[in-house]
Amino acid sequence: MNEINLDKIKHVHFIGIGGIGVSAVARMMLVQGKNVSGSDVSESRVTKELMELGAHISIGHKAGNIPREADLMIHTIAVSPNNPEFEEATRRDIPAFSYPEFLGIISENMFTIAVSGTHGKTTTTAMLADVLWSEGINPTVIVGSLLKNAGSNFIAGDFPAHILGEEYDKGVLVVEACEYRRSFINLNPRVLIITNIDNDHLDYYKDIGDIISAFNEVACKVPENGFIIANTQNSYIKRALKGVKAQIIDYSVYDASDLSLKVPGTHNRENAKAVLALVSVLRSDPAKAEEALDDFSGTWRRFEFKGGTKGGAIIYDDYGHHPTEVKATLSGAREKFPDRKITVVFQPHLYSRTKLLLDDFARAFGDADNVILAPIYAAREEFDPNINSEMLAEKIRMLNGSVSSFTDLKNIVEYLKHSLKHGDILITMGAGDVYKVGEALTE
Repeated sequence: MNEINLDKIKHVHFIGIGGIGVSAVARMMLVQGKNVSGSDVSESRVTKELMELGAHISIGHKAGNIPREADLMIHTIAVSPNNPEFEEATRRDIPAFSYPEFLGIISENMFTIAVSGTHGKTTTTAMLADVLWSEGINPTVIVGSLLKNAGSNFIAGDFPAHILGEEYDKGVLVVEACEYRRSFINLNPRVLIITNIDNDHLDYYKDIGDIISAFNEVACKVPENGFIIANTQNSYIKRALKGVKAQIIDYSVYDASDLSLKVPGTHNRENAKAVLALVSVLRSDPAKAEEALDDFSGTWRRFEFKGGTKGGAIIYDDYGHHPTEVKATLSGAREKFPDRKITVVFQPHLYSRTKLLLDDFARAFGDADNVILAPIYAAREEFDPNINSEMLAEKIRMLNGSVSSFTDLKNIVEYLKHSLKHGDILITMGAGDVYKVGEALTE
């Protein structure tokens, strides 16, 4: 799979170039001076930015989108084998790799720090990048969100790099390692961070044991002279670390009480502890690291401040789409705003996730005063008539009296225009397009 000389590649074509991960690699190829083309189902902020950087992007998928000179194709893992561009690349014998496979190729010759976990990996990756920059280590960064300082999901690092007494010609790579469909198995980490392990992606995994086995597989790839940073007190993580060769560092013993994080919540203090553990591994300056963590202001769509309404309500937006994430974000919001009325507009993501975790979702909204549910965002799934947002509303209603479901986002916007008061906190939450509610209300 990895027999490819990237130095000889001239033109890379991307299927699904607007995706948050694929677009980061497209940016990387542009920085390296390669010609980039691609396609996606719709125009977006990301595709527009890539076009401004020199990429040629087509909207819609057809065989003719692949230029004659293309000598490499990279595609999202969601692409179908009968996608016309995928079929055309196969017909022309153009080497083709999924996004996770290509990340594996990139990571082979770099000092790779992979940040994995069911929750918190985006924030932890961004925190870690800020800390390394403060230490004078300038890594290449690929993250599943937009870094606030850079406004991008990709940062080109320095190379060569000297780290832990070794020289790496291609530098240091900090990469968010996604567990969906075992994607992170393709990576070659020297350091692996596991923030946590939880039930998710149950449209792919059989059960929690299957999820743990995937984490174990990537953990066993870390070499004997490498490090795994994790909370070893967690029973799922204990199982995931069986048989590993690398040195295990327990981040739970690190103290984050002296930090003054701008991002609220226990979950973010745990993310910071994982970063502090890595600082000790790299023998870096903990004082500089703590200063960088205190300055860290979050990433795009992770409890991101969006502005205010005309009437004086304050709006935040968050990507949380799993019960654990919803509960953690709302707990952090309540910690930050103990006396304010908190309204959350939640858009469930995937029929399968909503159905399988229905009871967990119902218990996740305890820190909200008012819960508003949008219709389920189907994403990659076909319509399922056996689950809907009103079913979730009924479950929440049994625990939290103030909950309502709406048929579309426009109706939610109209309702909030009249119900939000001065000083109220509004959080839009979900992995779909629920952020548009906040945008419509923001002055």
